[in-house]
Amino acid sequence: MRFASLRNVAVFGCALLLSGCDFGVLTPAGPVGSADATIMLDSLAIMLAIVIPTIVAVLAFAWWFRESNVHARYMPDFVYSGRVEFVVWSIPILVIMFLGGIIWIGSHELDPYRPLRSIIKPMDVQVVSLDWKWLFIYPQEGVASVNDLVVPAGTPVHFYLTSSSVMNAFFVPRLGSMIYTMNGMVTQLHLEASRVGDYLGESAHFSGDGFPGMKFTVHAVSPAAYGEWVRAAKSRGPVLNPQTYLALEQQSSNVPPMTYRSVTPNLFHQIAIQALPPGPGPQHGEPGPQVRPVAEK
Repeated sequence: MRFASLRNVAVFGCALLLSGCDFGVLTPAGPVGSADATIMLDSLAIMLAIVIPTIVAVLAFAWWFRESNVHARYMPDFVYSGRVEFVVWSIPILVIMFLGGIIWIGSHELDPYRPLRSIIKPMDVQVVSLDWKWLFIYPQEGVASVNDLVVPAGTPVHFYLTSSSVMNAFFVPRLGSMIYTMNGMVTQLHLEASRVGDYLGESAHFSGDGFPGMKFTVHAVSPAAYGEWVRAAKSRGPVLNPQTYLALEQQSSNVPPMTYRSVTPNLFHQIAIQALPPGPGPQHGEPGPQVRPVAEK
């Protein structure tokens, strides 16, 4: 009962602090984000269970043992108390056990590689972090976009992520877990937007001069609106092939959103295995490696 009251106080306090915000991790818009927020609030409540009594005890001891209180017992020979030792050690151990349990359960339930429970088949999105922009490839639709991610609301999204150069971090605070992107490697992440809306996405790892502008918007739309967007994307914009990708890979900041009407098959795979050369990284003026030929399959 006491734990539930502390948790309600924590939730109410956080709600007051974030009443003017609609982009934080405590205002989730998807199942992963909701689970992350629950873990954070539960952890806060557990820690407050020891922090608040400790603060109260410090103030109470200071008041009771003040110089003017003639009723306070002065014990200059006090050395050891089994009851005090029990309290001092048992409370931190319980806190560690509770926090460890939450972390253990959450780390398995929210494993980025674990598919979300849904009767709807997930869609695939391939993500490439570049200097300093985001490339999103939709392999099932054959289109791509830059700094704009459009997904149908209520549909799980299976992300495959890599980097064109330095390490980066893909993060949509309201949808859930952050995950790193690394050159020459592919990581995975499952997210879902439960309702229609626009959600801030950003890089959560410093990657050079253009890092502040390395943001994107996640547009969660209805399935019908998503189909219309795909049809519109296929009717305009350039083709994303190895040549246009290498041009896009060059360093640029605050890139406006754009789309590609078609994508060369297996382009993401070529990027991930470095068949297409990595970008130059955050230092300007350094020449990038030469293009290696890609064997035809």
